[in-house]
Amino acid sequence: MTKKERAKIVMEELEKLYPKPAIPLDHYDPYTLLVAVVLSAQTTDKKVNEITPELFARASNAKAMSLLEVHEIKHLIRQIGLSNTKAKNLKRLSEILVEKYNGEVPQTFEELEELPGVGHKTASVVMSQAFGHPAFPVDTHIHRLMKLWKLSNGKSVEQTEKDAKKLFPIEVWNKLHIQIIYYGREYSPARGRNDEKDFITRKLFEK
Repeated sequence: MTKKERAKIVMEELEKLYPKPAIPLDHYDPYTLLVAVVLSAQTTDKKVNEITPELFARASNAKAMSLLEVHEIKHLIRQIGLSNTKAKNLKRLSEILVEKYNGEVPQTFEELEELPGVGHKTASVVMSQAFGHPAFPVDTHIHRLMKLWKLSNGKSVEQTEKDAKKLFPIEVWNKLHIQIIYYGREYSPARGRNDEKDFITRKLFEK
């Protein structure tokens, strides 16, 4: 079976499982999505969703966040990892949004990636999910499953993203990356992966 054939099976099976996948991080506009994605680094979406209601009740836009002190933001996000660094980044990126973009989230990769705490993956999530720009953000589930499915060599996240973009049609990128994340969590977790449960991997490599 060729890579293209395996990729086609992956798309078909994920479409059956998750025809309308919701964005895993709770938000209600581009700014709150940006904040949630910045917070999600090295922690779970579930944990982020637990703390953002209180955070957004205090500051749901760049102006309000920029007016909070770093220690106030840190207190609101204290339950997640790297809270000190993330608090500083949230305050500074919010100040920049107010100063340079009238409080709005910019709509280019270059401008987003210049913001504190915003790397390529975060920018890709915001570009794809907030603005509908075709992107393929690669998280740990996608990186691992693309290697498991022999659709990428797994040498780097950057290479996995390039391989995914070559294999999958551009019109499915924004949906497919979320579908793969859900599949990884539900059927093929990194810890305790079960061959019986992971039916897509079985289907791709059954003799």
